[in-house]
Amino acid sequence: MAKLRVQSVLASLTCVFCLALSCLAQDQPTDTCYLYLANEEARVTNLPSLTAPSKDTSAVMATAVEMVLHDKNLCCGKDSILEDSVLSEPRSLKELGTKLQGRHTLSDGHALVVSADYFPQGSINAGSVIGALQDQRAPLLEWKSHVYVVYGAVFAETRCQSGARQYSIVKLLLQDPRFSDQRREAVFNRAADDLAKVQGLLTLSVARQ
Repeated sequence: MAKLRVQSVLASLTCVFCLALSCLAQDQPTDTCYLYLANEEARVTNLPSLTAPSKDTSAVMATAVEMVLHDKNLCCGKDSILEDSVLSEPRSLKELGTKLQGRHTLSDGHALVVSADYFPQGSINAGSVIGALQDQRAPLLEWKSHVYVVYGAVFAETRCQSGARQYSIVKLLLQDPRFSDQRREAVFNRAADDLAKVQGLLTLSVARQ
């Protein structure tokens, strides 16, 4: 197993596919890092296979949210809790996240709180994506102005003696809710695809009160 020595500690990951190291003053101790996993996978299991009723952006987004939340009472059919938020024609993931974020009151007077965390392309964090997948939460990706469900990732992990861990995503495994045939499966490959065409990523979680 190859090892590399760098005078650095883990800083923030400035993008989902890049390892960012912050150089420190030379009097700081050297942290030894090594490649721990080269082609590890994280996947969401039992993801519903749903197809949008049309290729309209709002219909595709509603289907994508329904896939990741796994609860028809929440989203996104008639009389569901988030129906109005999702079907009010959001045109981007950022707008969708704004509409979903916050407290929603149930018919019995109880409430649920939706946490909608949106990351523009330059702020997407590899650790957050992998963590969400490992927690069985599928993020949504806006790529080339289309919304995809991220059901998996192929990534590398580097570990350091200090305990720091660094992640580099090689591929994102996607489902396109617009299609039910072979076009449904898609892959964003960092080696071949243009990162500039990724608009952003949205993660969702729901807590009942």
